[in-house]
Parts: sequence; structure tokens; C-alpha cells
Amino acid sequence: MARIKVMVVDDSAVVRQVVAGLLDHDPDIEVIGAAADPLLAMSRMAVQWPDVIVLDIEMPRMDGITFLKKIMSERPTPVIICSTLTEKGAQTSMAALAAGAVAIITKPKIGLKQFLQDATEDLVAAIKTAARANVRKLQVVEKNSADVILQAATRQGGAMLQTTERVVALGTSTGGTQALEAVLTRLPRVCPGIVIVQHMPEKFTAEFANRLNGLCEIEVREGQNNDRVVPGRAIIAPGGAHMMMRRSGAQYSVEIMNGPLVNRHRPSVDVLFRSVAKCAGANALGVIMTGMGDDGAAGLAEMRKAGARTLGQNEDSCVVYGMPKEAMKRGGVEREVPLGAIAREILNFGS
Repeated sequence: MARIKVMVVDDSAVVRQVVAGLLDHDPDIEVIGAAADPLLAMSRMAVQWPDVIVLDIEMPRMDGITFLKKIMSERPTPVIICSTLTEKGAQTSMAALAAGAVAIITKPKIGLKQFLQDATEDLVAAIKTAARANVRKLQVVEKNSADVILQAATRQGGAMLQTTERVVALGTSTGGTQALEAVLTRLPRVCPGIVIVQHMPEKFTAEFANRLNGLCEIEVREGQNNDRVVPGRAIIAPGGAHMMMRRSGAQYSVEIMNGPLVNRHRPSVDVLFRSVAKCAGANALGVIMTGMGDDGAAGLAEMRKAGARTLGQNEDSCVVYGMPKEAMKRGGVEREVPLGAIAREILNFGS
């Protein structure tokens, strides 16, 4: 198999040198160039086009967002944003994801060289995922299950019949920012309450939720403890924390909590889906969307077993057909539907 050709575009000489050196140690990756700004990168890419671009945002002569939009309009190529973890950086990174970037790697302002060395496995995994991303259509840790956060549902009792309030749980990862925007912007305020896990770093989820809130008719917010799950509201799990749905009588709310990584993620789709299976059962719709890996596959199967309706995004409309594929293999998906049909399915479920 041919090695993945990578271009690194960053105005920091340290980043270019360290990233290129670290990536070249992976037998599946070849760094074909490192440029200090997009104009230099374009001249080198004219000779040899990369499979994946690792891109900074704030650079001289041309900023990363402008360069990204140019690339996606002329020759769509998987792009990984390497951005400083700040509130301002979160805003520009959200703009990058909206423009077509497939992933974000956050970097600190200090201790950069050590951070890059420590984050090599995350960056390599992101590059290998990005190389398989369908951009035209649009870390090694112990792999815990959701058992480390909450136990699986037991046989449902009659208490589940005390409410008929319907809820929707969405789980997604790579490509999910654009996919969620496509779904949520089509929903009216009469839709069921929605809980969402999008794999995303801490601080970025708040900006993502704010951006969607400005685009959507429904309310979109980053989850906080005890937020009510009500019709016309979508709650996105905060980066760096798990989110579970709870129920008191006929009312649903969310609980935000720390805890171990689950399926190498925090927040984890499996944690959310399991909690929905336990407290909503047949009153829930679970939807698993574009993303790499298998987070959510087990949880969606638990939701279906508890009586929930379940959907998977189909392969043709996914940026990465990983999570829906695994959920289908494990029997969690009732039906697969294209991205453009998910909003309609949510409305039909709520009616």
C-alpha cells in the first residue's frame, strides 16, 4: 500500500521540524513538504499533491481559513487543523470545520515541542483517518466500555410508561460538525428534545454550540448539569466530559460528569446512548452518524433492545463510514438513511 503523503503548513519552524520528524518515523506516512505559509505550500503542492494537509490557522500572507476554502473549492483534500487551544482559536477552528476540515489537533502556547512529541499517536491516527475521509461529500489508551461510567439497563419496568415525551440521541465524530449542521438547521421548534455527543476537544464544543444556535430555529447549547431536555432544544455534550440523560418522573435532564475515557473518548457516544436506553427506552430515537471507530455501536444496540427506534447514516453520505458500519454489524441499526433524510426522520418520530 502506498504511504500517505502529508504536507505540513505552519509558520512555526519548531512545529514544522518536529511534526515532520515525528511523522516520518511512521512507515505508513511520508511528509512530502513543510511550508511556512499557504503561498509556499501551493507552489510545492503544484509539483506533488498531498493526501492530507496539516494546517495552522494564523499565518502570514494568507490565513489558514482562506487557504482551506481555496483547497476545498478547487481540489478537495482532507485537512487537519493544528490550532492553539484558546477561546479565539475555538471560534476559528469552528469556521475551519464548517469549511470542510475533518479534524482538529489542539496545541498549547507553551511546551509545544514536548506536547507534539506526546501527541504523536493522536496525530498519526488523525492523519490515517483523514486519508480515508470522503471530503468530496460534504492515541493508545485502554479501551474502556460504558461499564466504567454506568451499568447496562436491566429489564424495563412499568415506570417507563409514566411519560410519553419523546427524545432523540445523536452520536457522531469525524465529519460530524457539518453533518449535525445539515440536520439541526432543518428542524423546527416543534421537534423532540435532542441530546448529542460530537467527539470534540474541550472548549471547542461551546463555540460549536453557539455557532449552531445562531444558525438554527431550535435552541442549541453546550450541556450543563441539570439542563432540561425539552422540545425544540438540542444539548451538546461538553468536550472533556461525559454526558448522560436522567429522568425524574416525566422530565428528562442531563448530567455532566468526569470519568475514564470510554472507547478512547470523553464524551463517549456509548455512555450517552446507554443512559438513554435506561431512562427513555421506547420513547427514544437513536441516530449514529459519520465517524471513525466503534463508539456508539454497543450503546445503539442497547437502545434498540430497550425498544428505541434506531437509525444509521448511510455510507454514501458519510465522511467516514466507521461508526454506522460497526453499529450495523452489531445489530443496533434498524435502518440506514442518507444524511438529508435524518431531519425528516426525527420529525416523523416526534409526531
